[in-house]
Amino acid sequence: MLEKTGVPSKEQIKKSFPDKTLLARPKAILECYEDIPCNPCSTSCPFDAIEIGANINQQPVLKVDLCTGCALCVPSCPGIAIMTAQIKDHKAVFKIPYEFLPLPKKGEVWKGLDRYGQALCEATIEHVLLAKPQDRTAVVTVSVPVEHLYAFSTIEVKHG
Repeated sequence: MLEKTGVPSKEQIKKSFPDKTLLARPKAILECYEDIPCNPCSTSCPFDAIEIGANINQQPVLKVDLCTGCALCVPSCPGIAIMTAQIKDHKAVFKIPYEFLPLPKKGEVWKGLDRYGQALCEATIEHVLLAKPQDRTAVVTVSVPVEHLYAFSTIEVKHG
């Protein structure tokens, strides 16, 4: 599927997520599906929760028990392939990388998109962080209905 469409299969996506019971606290979701020479996620994690191994070409592996969901890895990924997820108050809360203008603002409602770029649901912007070390990649905290936990991918401004 990934090789033909650029979109991972449902099975690949679900394997990126820890068990739902662990999502009472935020956890990193690593959607890096190919072996490439890359390690910023691993080097940015202050808790050693992301492991690449001796071969820098290997896909990263999340040590779920060490992950605090701090999201420092989110803007560090040059492939924008990392987000965090949490289930809170019957909502799926994500911290996603966002590199477009205009930046969303807290309280706005944008479109939640799936991995094909199709509108999925309404997405409420909870917080926006753009700090100097993030090099123009904002981390946007967004909440969507929990039934879209595995389908949600990003946001798009909602016009008129």
